[in-house]
Amino acid sequence: MDLKALQFSFFNAEIAWRYLPDILQGMWMTIQLGLAVAATGLALGLLLAIVRALRVTPINFFIVCFADILRALPPLVVIMVLFFAFPYVQMPMSAFTATWLSLSLVLAAFSEEIFWAGILSVPKGQAEAARSTGLSWLQSMVFVVMPQAFRLTVAPLTNRVIAITKSTALGSVVGLSEVLNNAQSASSNAGNATPLTLAAIACLIIFVPVVLLGRWTETRFKWTH
Repeated sequence: MDLKALQFSFFNAEIAWRYLPDILQGMWMTIQLGLAVAATGLALGLLLAIVRALRVTPINFFIVCFADILRALPPLVVIMVLFFAFPYVQMPMSAFTATWLSLSLVLAAFSEEIFWAGILSVPKGQAEAARSTGLSWLQSMVFVVMPQAFRLTVAPLTNRVIAITKSTALGSVVGLSEVLNNAQSASSNAGNATPLTLAAIACLIIFVPVVLLGRWTETRFKWTH
């Protein structure tokens, strides 16, 4: 084993220092994108689940189709359609917007189904009892049904958010300057794999806390399963 060659190719301090700013810039972009996707996707998924609870057949048909199609499509396909096809209908998008919107829609599709399952798991008597006290349908949903449903869905939602936010690396396909894309460019320019090592460390820094949070939530709410 040639340890010197391994060190030169993957742990070269001079190259690491030279390209560290690019990796940090990409790391910040990844964090911003991940937070935006999580916030938008969860909010849209929750909204769709609540609207679905109204049980209006035409609307529910649209929501079910949306959820099934977006869950079936690979996120990369959605990103490429939004980025490359929408300019033909006078709706061009930046790489960040296309990646954010695509991953948000995918997360919304999954989270809607998770929230809906949580709503269905709450006994109907809970909502009926809330309505009998004078609460409106929306009030009973917000203050009675959803708090109980959320306890049942927080663990699977956390796992889904982790899976989707890690897909931010797919933005590199449309030129988004996230951490992996910057590392690949730096590695190509340097003729050395050290920037990829930095990218791997950056991903660990970003996602290990998220994974630990997911493990904590599973432990915290395991009694509800």
